[in-house]
Amino acid sequence: MATRVGMVSLGCPKNQVDAEHMLFDLKQQGFEIIADAALADVVIVNTCGFIESAKQEAIDTILELSELKKEGRIKALIATGCLAERYRDEMVKEMPELDAVIGLGSNGSLCDIIREVLADNKQVCAYGENTDLCLDGGRIISTEPFSAYIKIAEGCSNCCTYCAIPSIRGAFRSRRIEDIVEEAKWLAQNGVTELVVVAQDTTRYGEDIYGKSELPKLLKELCRIDGFKWIRTLYCYPERITDELLDTIASEEKLVKYIDMPLQHCNGDILRRMNRSGDRQSLTQLVEHIRQKIPGVILRTTLIVGFPGESDEQFEELCEFVKQVRFERLGCFAFSPEEGTPAFDMPDQVHLKTRERRAEIIMEEQMLISDEFNEKCSGKTLEVVCEGFDRYAECYYGRSAYDAPEIDGKVFFMSEKKVAVGEYVNVLVDDTLDYDLIGSRV
Repeated sequence: MATRVGMVSLGCPKNQVDAEHMLFDLKQQGFEIIADAALADVVIVNTCGFIESAKQEAIDTILELSELKKEGRIKALIATGCLAERYRDEMVKEMPELDAVIGLGSNGSLCDIIREVLADNKQVCAYGENTDLCLDGGRIISTEPFSAYIKIAEGCSNCCTYCAIPSIRGAFRSRRIEDIVEEAKWLAQNGVTELVVVAQDTTRYGEDIYGKSELPKLLKELCRIDGFKWIRTLYCYPERITDELLDTIASEEKLVKYIDMPLQHCNGDILRRMNRSGDRQSLTQLVEHIRQKIPGVILRTTLIVGFPGESDEQFEELCEFVKQVRFERLGCFAFSPEEGTPAFDMPDQVHLKTRERRAEIIMEEQMLISDEFNEKCSGKTLEVVCEGFDRYAECYYGRSAYDAPEIDGKVFFMSEKKVAVGEYVNVLVDDTLDYDLIGSRV
């Protein structure tokens, strides 16, 4: 009987793609992949180690699963991913519940490590270089069957002072265009109609192997593939958004008019302390330029409040910026001091309660902006991809092109005819609910 393996993958879409590669390798080598971790012989927790809340989620998940191991319901518990890479020795010493701790560079050895753990019943630690993480190969898609992420690069070389990603995943390294296109064709042939392009900095794509950013060229190649209806790009750095990229998004029908552009702040002094460029004036001009080049574009950003040294006046400037620019989509996070990053030891650390309250204030303002945007959608007909049927609300739900999977709002709609998951339908919006829209199929 084949060994049953379950996986719990936490964190970002890039980590999820890594999990899908591991699942493919497991299946190829004869392991049985099982969705319910509680019914597995071996459970893998693919951890996130980006900020404190993500680390705590990973630790809590491991401890929760360790109870199943104590009860004899699972035989082995393994940690992979960013937390395992970042805190190698600490996890080995402080979490004896784990049978193996595997760094990113040893993901390709997972199958052998599972066999070793089951045979010897002793803790295994395997790391290797993070550059050994393979970016190509087969995948088992773990998202909705019609939607998938495609990772076009690994690592990051931006070295923002608050971010541990460069130390965890190494320097930025792009995949070759032909390899990405080949994988994208496979996804399309297997029923994927929404492709979400991800990297730690998608706008840097190609600089390391082609000498310049080739994101526009790559997107055009992806648009030529039959089967895709929506192609969406996440994690565009503002300083690398060029007219060539904007013209490509504006002209290519399959590219949704949606740009995810993490700004983190608008104050020039704070941005320099973050090792980022720009200020309120330049960022405001960039947003205005994008909206002129792509009429009707949906802009999403993320902000960090409570960065070391952020004064009341600098926070107020950020609030005014949010009110002025009016991003259609926005997320705000309280600064998380991460060990090993320059910001961890910076002077003038902001008190945790102040950080959290500032994040709440930004999100309260954004709720008003989102309400205003959603009200403008009322009476409009939107194309929506169906994600399922809500038994409690007794209606279908899905997303419009305005909404990225897992991070943006939903569209709930009634339909007299049955709607299949992955089917695209037209929905007349007639009401709103927080960040979500409500309507009927037409």
